[in-house]
Amino acid sequence: MKILVCVKQVPDTSGKVAVNEDGTLNRASMPVITNPDDKNAVEAALKLKDAYGCKVILVTMGPMAAESMLRELLAMGADEAYLLSDRAFGGSDTFATSQVIAAALHHIGIDQDDIVICGRQAIDGDTAQVGPQIAEKLDLPQITYAGAMTYENGTVRVQRMLEDGYMTIEADTPCLVTCIKELNEPRYMTISGIYDCFAKPITVLTYDDLKDEPLIDVSTIGLKGSPTNIAKSFTPPPKGAGVMLEGADDTAVVSDLVSRLTEKHVL
Repeated sequence: MKILVCVKQVPDTSGKVAVNEDGTLNRASMPVITNPDDKNAVEAALKLKDAYGCKVILVTMGPMAAESMLRELLAMGADEAYLLSDRAFGGSDTFATSQVIAAALHHIGIDQDDIVICGRQAIDGDTAQVGPQIAEKLDLPQITYAGAMTYENGTVRVQRMLEDGYMTIEADTPCLVTCIKELNEPRYMTISGIYDCFAKPITVLTYDDLKDEPLIDVSTIGLKGSPTNIAKSFTPPPKGAGVMLEGADDTAVVSDLVSRLTEKHVL
């Protein structure tokens, strides 16, 4: 049994977001982190490893610098990793990205009892499209927005979180699951894990390694193979300062609030 986890290195958007003059995101000037939802995906895989002794394999697409992220996740307990890195992959939108990752997963091999786990979405795009697109291209059953997950005898059982509750869904393996942060609390790296992670293999796959796969073609990857592209990225203008209404008389405060909202045509 293998657990294949799709992860991504993303700009840290908790600080200042740098934007180029042409409106595109200046990734080179921003610190990078592991996409938060993807850490939950890794933790879900490691819990299955703890329970069943399965192998956890990481897969990411990005520059060679993404190796540092993979080493950190290997130090958490993953067993091996694949880095999909080639200029031909550059500029890929979600469709083209899922083409490359699906081809890589097919290249690695998905057996009957395997599970593919992804984070719900990446914080640099927030599309939540890549996971479901991978499932479609590999013809796998998919369950998204997993807030709880169990596995038993080849069946994955998930509580799929909704706005007003959840639904319980089961799928037989092989299948793909996307998870949210409520699923678990990612573990920390251990000292022994940090020591061992540099002995674990990271395999780099280029376009030449994947070009014979049925799911990939030079016309469907990279910027040229992307049916969508980003016209502009920008930092939203800061919000104005709020106004605090104070007073001992609650009725007067409410009356003042209603008056202000009426002046602004909110009411």
